[in-house]
Amino acid sequence: MYFLYGETEIAYLKRKDKKLAEVMERIGHIERVTDTDLFSSVVHHIVGQQISSKAQATIWKRLQDTLGEINAETISARECSELQALGMSFRKAEYIKEFADKVQSGEFDLQNVEQMSDADAIEALSSLRGIGVWTAEMILLFCLQRPDVFSFDDLAIQRGLRMVYHHRKIDRKLFEKYRRRFHPYCSVASLYFWAVAGGAIPDMKDYAPKKSGKDAKR
Repeated sequence: MYFLYGETEIAYLKRKDKKLAEVMERIGHIERVTDTDLFSSVVHHIVGQQISSKAQATIWKRLQDTLGEINAETISARECSELQALGMSFRKAEYIKEFADKVQSGEFDLQNVEQMSDADAIEALSSLRGIGVWTAEMILLFCLQRPDVFSFDDLAIQRGLRMVYHHRKIDRKLFEKYRRRFHPYCSVASLYFWAVAGGAIPDMKDYAPKKSGKDAKR
């Protein structure tokens, strides 16, 4: 399943920002895969932290092959050492096991999170060990399909903003200006800034100041 958006979001964003409109025209419709199961989405994000997409996919397949279905019951039934043996760090195995145990016992109510506002859902998810604010925001976008997610902590979004608007730096004040402009469809704007940051428009460059040789070695 892909993140769902259509003419309403496209027309609104194009009307609000000419430069973003040009980007959207050049790139076209973006298909980003989503995971509609909140439990597996949380586990998937913990697994993928600070490793490559390829390594994440390998560990995820091992989890699927070993557990069959990835849910609170199947993970709670395993020891941390068994999860670690699938290729993740022991700390990640602890986080995943602890999360599964909390869901299994009812201490953490996933269904309740799905009904929360964005701010409350981010607070609830980031209360879990192994889930920070950025990860919670990504879960809101790529699992719950919330329409208005725009993460200041996402370096690729900052890079995309620099490339589209020729900024040298994106500080919080400038970022909030763009957030207000793209509200209530920040999630769709995020998709396009990620695409730009990833090289979807080859003639766009990053305007961040180049690091000197001395800075680069730090």
